[in-house]
Amino acid sequence: MDYDIIIVGFGPAGISASLNASIRGKKVLIIGKKSKALEKSPSIKNYLGFNDIKGSDLYKNFTDHIKNYPVEILDKKIKAVYAMGEYFSVDLGEKMLRSKSCIIAAGVDMGKSIEGEDKFFSKGISYCATCDASLYKGKKVVLVGMNDEAIEEANFINKMASQTIFVNPNKKDVKLDEGIEIINKKPEKFTGKLKAESLILEDGQELKADGFFIIKNSSKPESLVPSIEIEDGHIKVNYDMSTNIKGLFACGDITGRPYQINKAAGQGQIAGLNAASFISKNK
Repeated sequence: MDYDIIIVGFGPAGISASLNASIRGKKVLIIGKKSKALEKSPSIKNYLGFNDIKGSDLYKNFTDHIKNYPVEILDKKIKAVYAMGEYFSVDLGEKMLRSKSCIIAAGVDMGKSIEGEDKFFSKGISYCATCDASLYKGKKVVLVGMNDEAIEEANFINKMASQTIFVNPNKKDVKLDEGIEIINKKPEKFTGKLKAESLILEDGQELKADGFFIIKNSSKPESLVPSIEIEDGHIKVNYDMSTNIKGLFACGDITGRPYQINKAAGQGQIAGLNAASFISKNK
């Protein structure tokens, strides 16, 4: 086993969970990008113990604190977390990591959905090329690329698809493998009956395809963990931060409102302690 606990998310909830799990003697890995929302906050007045503090200063306090503990940090975005029964497998794209327990603290998807995106999720629309590209071998695929990772994903899909179209809403200069068509337009909406069949662009152009991928900086919680129970768009948790999947915990904004640092840190502590307890009880 690679780790006792893998924590997805490098914000207040994930850092708090890592601290408390590490104190309990567990081997912990945090996977995630820095919390830009916290770092860019000019003033925080409701975090207990600090009358007024910049978000960047508070975040530095958090990250400095865990430097005193053997917590490993991996600056990456995961593809997905899979519950394998006796362990969890975390997909990084180029490799898989295993852990005895897992904590999801990835925050919320603050990006605006494309019209029809939520309706057709898992019905012709996917967020993970590594997971689902093989479903479209020899078929036509449209990918909406909203970050640098999308370039790699498009090239990967193109090795299997008969035709790959890269919709580039940010209209940045992108260099893709030969044969991939680039369209510098913004997507407006997905249409279809039982599944997504077309993507309508800002000027009315219609792109019909067998499958669609949306690659952006954050994903829906249900796309991160297959079969996770969702309530009002957030991961449903019990008072101990456990989910419907044995050994899987969640904390912070991804579990619902209020989106507050105090709440995230508190839930992170609960998740970290209970994940550690889960491992100890199931040796």
